[in-house]
Amino acid sequence: MRILKPSLLACAAAGLLLCPRWIGAVQPRPPGRLVDLGGHRLHVHCTGKGSPAVVVEAGLGDFSFDWVLVQARVSRFTRVCTYDRAGYGFSDPGPKPRTFAQINLELHEALRSLGEKGPFVLVGHSFGGPVVRNYATTYPQEVAGIVLVDIVAEDQRIPMGNKARRVRDLATGKAIPLPHEAILDSDKLHLDLRQTKEAPPKLDAPFDRLPPRERQLQVWASAQPALEDAENSEREWSPEYMLMMHNTPQVGILGSRPLIVLTRAEGGYGNNLDVPPAELEQERLETQAQLAKLATGGEQIIVHSGHNMEVEAPDQVASAIRQIVEEVRKSALKAW
Repeated sequence: MRILKPSLLACAAAGLLLCPRWIGAVQPRPPGRLVDLGGHRLHVHCTGKGSPAVVVEAGLGDFSFDWVLVQARVSRFTRVCTYDRAGYGFSDPGPKPRTFAQINLELHEALRSLGEKGPFVLVGHSFGGPVVRNYATTYPQEVAGIVLVDIVAEDQRIPMGNKARRVRDLATGKAIPLPHEAILDSDKLHLDLRQTKEAPPKLDAPFDRLPPRERQLQVWASAQPALEDAENSEREWSPEYMLMMHNTPQVGILGSRPLIVLTRAEGGYGNNLDVPPAELEQERLETQAQLAKLATGGEQIIVHSGHNMEVEAPDQVASAIRQIVEEVRKSALKAW
């Protein structure tokens, strides 16, 4: 998601409390905790009680508070944690490059520092889907179940300008560097935080459905200069992972962990691409169905919603999470 930045006049007219001239000067109070990872802090917001705890990995350019509607529902039956990746929202810019391994390491260390106990149910939306898949293979003992929310599959083409391309086609085959905790001089941002940014006061749909405070946070967080820097690094490295997933057998890679794949009913492709929309739609549905085969008992559920199900269909997302949580609890009782 990308929101342009509002002018002071537009902010005042809209009654927004957070305007872009405060970039780098006034930051709203974070709802969660800032976890020190040795040079940079990660914002993690956990609510509710119960086990297994649920951990959410948001999409590219999205934030922890996008999930407020789902988090409120899930916290009624178990513990749930949302967070902002480094450079996003309330989190500081982090080490680069922003590879899946780097993102996974930081989340792993943040959860450990907070004393959050696994194994966890991971929820990945869009870009966050491949990230949690990587987490599950990196820290398999810490993952009890997974919900994939309209994620990008390695063999699925998506619109890029006026072309439909697979993300993995952008890979160069370069070696993925090892993650690191220390921030190097080359990682640091050199930005003029006094710059004023401009944008319309009205949020893009469907984020205008969020509660008032979260709508205001969207305007503030989307205007932060560190966000684009983090996104660019994530975009640079995600094709390498998608190519690796394409080249490595994925069927059954998650074993017997309970898995639900939420897929939107309609892809919404237009006639402005170099591939016919019917072909793209058929391919999308086939690749989404294939995702359910990542686990031996994986299930796909079609949801009549747009891409941002966390806002458009929070009941269905929370229901899928609850199903996985209950399956994990039943398995724990049998083992006991």
